[in-house]
Parts: sequence; structure tokens; C-alpha cells
Amino acid sequence: MSKRRESGKYLYQAVTNILITFVISAIFYVAWNNWLNILMDRKFLGKGNWLMVGIYMVVAIFFIQSFGGYKIGISRISHGSIGCALASVMTNVIMGMFTIMLVGYAKLIPTIVFIHFNMCLIDIVVLFGMTYFGTWLFRRIFPPYQMLMIYGEHKNNLDSKMNHRGDKYRIAATLSTNTSLERIVAEIPKYDAVLINDVPSEFKNKILKICFDQKKRVYFTPKISDIIVKESEELNLFDTPLYLSRNMGFSALQSVVKRAGDIVLSLIGIVLSSPIMLVTAILIHSYDKGPVFYKQERYTIGKKRFYVLKFRSMIVDAEKVGGARLATENDDRITPIGHVIRATRIDEIPQFFNILKGDMSFVGPRPERPEIHEEYCKKVPEFDFRLSVKAGLTGYAQVYGKYNTTTYDKLKFDMVYVQKTSILLDLQLILLTLRVVFQKESTEGIEEGETTAK
Repeated sequence: MSKRRESGKYLYQAVTNILITFVISAIFYVAWNNWLNILMDRKFLGKGNWLMVGIYMVVAIFFIQSFGGYKIGISRISHGSIGCALASVMTNVIMGMFTIMLVGYAKLIPTIVFIHFNMCLIDIVVLFGMTYFGTWLFRRIFPPYQMLMIYGEHKNNLDSKMNHRGDKYRIAATLSTNTSLERIVAEIPKYDAVLINDVPSEFKNKILKICFDQKKRVYFTPKISDIIVKESEELNLFDTPLYLSRNMGFSALQSVVKRAGDIVLSLIGIVLSSPIMLVTAILIHSYDKGPVFYKQERYTIGKKRFYVLKFRSMIVDAEKVGGARLATENDDRITPIGHVIRATRIDEIPQFFNILKGDMSFVGPRPERPEIHEEYCKKVPEFDFRLSVKAGLTGYAQVYGKYNTTTYDKLKFDMVYVQKTSILLDLQLILLTLRVVFQKESTEGIEEGETTAK
């Protein structure tokens, strides 16, 4: 039954993905045939029209995939809708510029922009409807997994996180590692899946083998060593399996390409965001006549120190009382303007200058203050591992985590990036960062009374 259920889920997602692609391509086909094609001196006929639809489809698929719009039934409705909306905007911007180049008349630019703007609005409305209905139907057809959680001595809130996604998972029963292995083996068949929550490696390996033998779906929280091993390369040199973990990060060529991309993108970012930076600077200064920018010492690759540049979102001299600490939920040090620019990530825009200078990259682990970094290292010595690459404006932990994500989980996210480093991954994380801006939960502060994430 479980195997049939999984096959049904894959089929459902494949069908919905095809429908999404077909519908938005059909919308473009209608717009192209009726309003855009006729703007050219020599209209496309037959194959030319289908070529334009094909180009639009390829661009749309790339952005929908990059923004997570194809994950109906997997992502939350809000995340899927935001992803589809951003994909529609990016697709129509690119295709609009392409159409302008094809038409070749400056006087027709407003008409082309108007058509693509309306097409974008239609796409967003249609895709939201498809995402909402598709997710609703998915949840009716495929109820949440009834899960058995096996947990260790370290207490965390993984069970509440899983139950928070009640559309996908439900912790039906729990067993500790103190439970006999015989009882665990007897209990596993009663549930759809097993969740291994931070147990000793030796015990985890036993459970994994049992679940494999019983063909049972299993989830587990990885340790740092698991993440390192996951990206290993398989070597077939002789009659013994061998894995190679290079642990080298970017190659020389990739480093050059990454740096060149950082320079180009930071210059573009500075130019495009200049009006936003000007307005933000005026508002910050007008509020309390204090400094517009806030410099703060941070760590980057190899524990090199630099000063990160941000728009000031807190009151002047916010750290004179209590010293260095992360922002808490409802932090009274944050100004009214600060709440807005933190929620929209506008406070981070001046870091384009840090990227241009070379202190940071567009993508990498977020730089921490030296004192906070050292405090984290006392709890988790491996926290230093994230300094094997240059600090970034955005990163794996920023896209998939939150501001108040625990220290160990932040490290895990950053280690995934360190091990998977590639130019393509950087591009994907940059695009996904645009989606994160619209997700309120990503800016949640730490609990009152805390100075660092747990």
C-alpha cells in the first residue's frame, strides 16, 4: 500500500506540474498570437510562433523550478504561491525584453510592457488558484504520514516542527533510545514512517537497517559527519567500494567565476537599489537624527575580520546596555523604520559594497560577530567549519532557516552549502532569497532573555 501511495504522489505531482506549464504557456500563446506578434514588421508564422512559445516555456520552467513553484503538496500554499508569482514576474520581464528586441521600435515599448504586465497579473491569479486547489486536493487524497519518533537524550522541538506541518506528518507515537530494540522492531510496522531524532550514531545505524529491511520510510536529523559523507564521490578502483570526500570547496576556476559574478552583481545591485538606499537613508536620519549606517565587526573566511555595513535599524548605541546580542522578538531597541527595513531585508542592501570590496560574497554563510561566533563555538566546536568559505549576503541557512534557528541547525545548513558549493547552487540560492523576503517567519527573533540562538 505504501509503495502504491508513493507512486500515486509522484504521478499527481507530475500531472500538476505539466498542467501549470501548459496553462501559462497557453496564456502566452494567446497574448503572442493576438497582440505581440502583430507589432513586428514581419510577423512570425507557424513554426516561428511555436518557437516563441517554446522559449517562453523553457524560461518559465527554469524560474518555477528555481522558486519552488512546482512543489504542490510539498510546500505550504503561501510558499508555492509566492514562488509561482516571482517566477511569473521574472519570466515576463525576460520575455518582455526579448519581445522589445524583436519588435525593434522604441515607441512600442509601452505597449509591450502593458501586455506583459497584464499577462503577468493573469499568470499570478491563475497560478495561485491552481496552487491552492492542487494543494487542497493533494491533502484530501494523501493524508499525513502516521509516524513513530525514536528520540535520544538531547531535547529539541523537532516533534512540534513536524506536527506544525500537520498536512504532511503526524507524530502518532514516541519511543526513547532506552526502549529495547525488540520492542522498537515490533512497533515499526504499525506506522507509515519512522522519525529518528538525534540519537547516537550506532543506534541510528541499527534503526536504518531495520527500516530498510522492512521497506519502511525513514526520516532522520543528520549529524555533521552525515553531511560531509553525503557529498562524497564514489570511486570504483578495485573490488571494494570507496568514497572520496574532497573537502576542497570551490576549484580555482569556480573561485574566479564566483568573484567575477560578485563584482558584476554587486555593481548592478548598487545601481538598481540607489533610489531605495537614498529614501531609506533620509527616513532613518529624519527619525532620530542619528547615523544612517551601522558598522559591525564580523568574521569571514579563515576568521578574517572585517566591518559589515548595514542600514541602522536600532536606536543609537543599542549595545551599550547588555553588550552584543541578537535581536529578540518584539525587541524594543528596533526603531519603527527598523522594523520595516529588517522585514524587507532593506537593511542588508549596503552590503553590496562589502561584496564589491571582496570581504563577502553574494552567497555563503552569514558572517557572525566575533564574540557571538566564539560563544557558539563553546556550544558547538564545529561552528568554525563554516569559515572555510567566504561569508555571504545570503546562504543556505537564510533560505531554509530562520533568524532564530538554533546554532547547531544553522551550522548544518551552512555545512550543506560548504559541501555542495557550485555556481549553479549559488544562482539557485540567490533566486530563492527573493522568495524569502516575502516570508514573515524567516525574520522571527530569538526568545526574550537570550543573547544568541540556542
